Amino acid sequence: MNYGHPLQFGTFITPRSASPEAVTALTVRSEELGYDLVTFQDHPYQPAHLDTWTLLSWVAGQTSRIHLAANVLNLPLRQPAVLARSAASLDQLSGGRLELSLGAGAFWEGITAMGGPRRSPGEAVAALEEAIQVMRGILDAASSTPFSFTGRHYRLESALRGPAPAHNIPIWIGARKERMLRLIGRQADGWLVTLGYLQPGEFQAGNQIIDQAARQAGRDPREIRRLVNISGTFSSVSEGFLQGPPQKWVDDLLPIVVEQGAGTLILMTDDAETMEQFAREVIPALRAAVHAVIPGLSTARLPRSSFALSRRSPGIDYDAVPESLIDSVIEPGDAAYALVKSTYLRGGAPGIVFQVKNVRQVIDALAFARQHTHLPLSIRSGGHGISGRSTNRGGIVIDLSHLDTIEVLDRATRRVRIGPGARWMEVAQTLAPYGWALTSGDYGGVGVGGLATAGGIGFLARAHGLTIDHLRAVEMVLADGSVVRASDDENPDLFWAVRGAGANFGIVTSFEFEADPVGNVGWATFLYDAGDTAGLLERWGRAVESSPRDLTSFLVMGPPRRGQPAVAQAMTMVNSSDPDLILNRLQPLAQAAPLYDYTAVITSYASVITNAQDVPHSGVGEPAARSGLVEHITPGFAAAAAELLRSGAVYFFQIRSVGGAVSDIAPDATAYAHRSANFHVTAFGANRERLNAAWDQLRAHFNGLYLAFETDQRPERLLDAFPPATLTRLRLLKQRYDPDNLFRDNFNLQPQESVQVLRAQSK
Repeated sequence: MNYGHPLQFGTFITPRSASPEAVTALTVRSEELGYDLVTFQDHPYQPAHLDTWTLLSWVAGQTSRIHLAANVLNLPLRQPAVLARSAASLDQLSGGRLELSLGAGAFWEGITAMGGPRRSPGEAVAALEEAIQVMRGILDAASSTPFSFTGRHYRLESALRGPAPAHNIPIWIGARKERMLRLIGRQADGWLVTLGYLQPGEFQAGNQIIDQAARQAGRDPREIRRLVNISGTFSSVSEGFLQGPPQKWVDDLLPIVVEQGAGTLILMTDDAETMEQFAREVIPALRAAVHAVIPGLSTARLPRSSFALSRRSPGIDYDAVPESLIDSVIEPGDAAYALVKSTYLRGGAPGIVFQVKNVRQVIDALAFARQHTHLPLSIRSGGHGISGRSTNRGGIVIDLSHLDTIEVLDRATRRVRIGPGARWMEVAQTLAPYGWALTSGDYGGVGVGGLATAGGIGFLARAHGLTIDHLRAVEMVLADGSVVRASDDENPDLFWAVRGAGANFGIVTSFEFEADPVGNVGWATFLYDAGDTAGLLERWGRAVESSPRDLTSFLVMGPPRRGQPAVAQAMTMVNSSDPDLILNRLQPLAQAAPLYDYTAVITSYASVITNAQDVPHSGVGEPAARSGLVEHITPGFAAAAAELLRSGAVYFFQIRSVGGAVSDIAPDATAYAHRSANFHVTAFGANRERLNAAWDQLRAHFNGLYLAFETDQRPERLLDAFPPATLTRLRLLKQRYDPDNLFRDNFNLQPQESVQVLRAQSK
């Protein structure tokens, strides 16, 4: 029988230490000829051979596409936990091209001579089974707990998992005997065997043993790829098996594929001419012959592994995923899941992630979400959001990170189109050569989507306003799956709502901004003695407010540490490249408190905002953050803030200056309505209840909040975020655009009709 695996071809090259250049050349040639896989023997006790793992690493750097494997790794001389970490590392470095192929051991004299164990056939099988469990445990980088294992041959105590491989690394087993074949059926992803070692009918019989063991273990036999090492000689005369012209090879190999289930054929040769003739004259003809018997095999989709199925979340109809999304799905059993399950600060365990690549896929992902309204739905752009709940537990995540294009539409009007998955440091780098910039928070790793629908308080805020103040149009997918454009002229009510409360109304798939002309800027950092915390806050706030709007400053501090002086850091941007003007603007800030250190440079906006590391998010737990907007840093507020820092309820405290150009926009022009505030204040705490209690003591000083930094889910926060008229208008629009409240797992606005029902029920 055929198991439905798309047919693949590989080469088997001898890793001769006497000719390493030839080995590398044959590997590179394998890739050039279109082979899918290159493999090498592993005999660590053989002085005539290069070390296989070192060779795999070397040739990974010499190639770009072809997959790599041993044929097969000698397990008794390779510690499985270390081997798994090595495999994950090489898989990452090679872009997901490593396959693991293991052998239980042979040539025991050579193994023991190298310090390895001597095992009986039964012990070798048992040790291999334990090793597979160990390697799968270490490779399971999505699990947040350490891995422990107690077996007869291997023992691990609280071993750290990871790193995460770039793809689901299969584990193939080289074997012939029944006990090993049954092990393959229970646990492996592939059977690798040399056809020349088998007796007639032995390959079919081995498949039957594997299939039976797989079914007994609750597995689908189609999960297991069958890989066959083959060898032969090309000649003009047809003689024995794989002895003759290319068509003879095709005729000999066809039944092995279509009737006996081989999914990968690996040519054993160190002869470049044989390798080339096989690639040019056998592979295309064999593919055509197989297609004639089994049409569609080349595009067949295999069932997910039993391991992946065991990790699925309840309540999700995985079989209902539209065909258009199959290539975008990441499930808990996938290697990539470790990279997408959490965000910058929040730990997550979603049941399914759609890493969409175009608008059509966004539409289809939302259709799937509408079929699962009992589950949380999270929308992610950069995954950095604090209040935006861009991950969840057991629900659906629509990941927009691949919608990351940045396109200049019109140089005359500085109009640019940006995808929600682009990060702000990439935007800054793209706009810099034009002499343009968009104010965009303070961290370049933040995605465009979340910030550009909430507000956007950045280092150019006082000079150029909020990020949303430069938004000119959006394309978005609404809850019902329709695609609309919103601007001042098209769906203006929706455009009003998107600028400040966008996460409640749909998924923005592209933004159109009008960038500002911004040349080099002054950039300064001050490290203050914050022993007089209240005094520093007052003087810093007064200096900022009295400065012209070309200056924007952020102040950051934490609680004083025992035995150490309290410190604060101010990060300040002056929208000018004039050294004298910059120094003039900075002088009042330098006098706010005694200085431990300071720097001041003239640089580009892009160099300032390119401050993020390009690493996957790995947040844990739930962040606790509070937000408030204040008109002025009054003595009363400064004293209350100093007391907050002394309370120990917060570990991070920040004040961002706004005002200036932000206040030029009318309060009712966008859903972000608190335009008169000169400062935004935020704090993070380790304990949500303690933080809320301490923060509530400051409420009298606040006049609104910025929802991008607010995690308090109490309903009164909506009244803080939006004035009554704004909130009423937003709820009416929510009723029109999202009446079923599909977009609810965020800073949620209930539709107006739902609010009226709740009020009636409470009476």
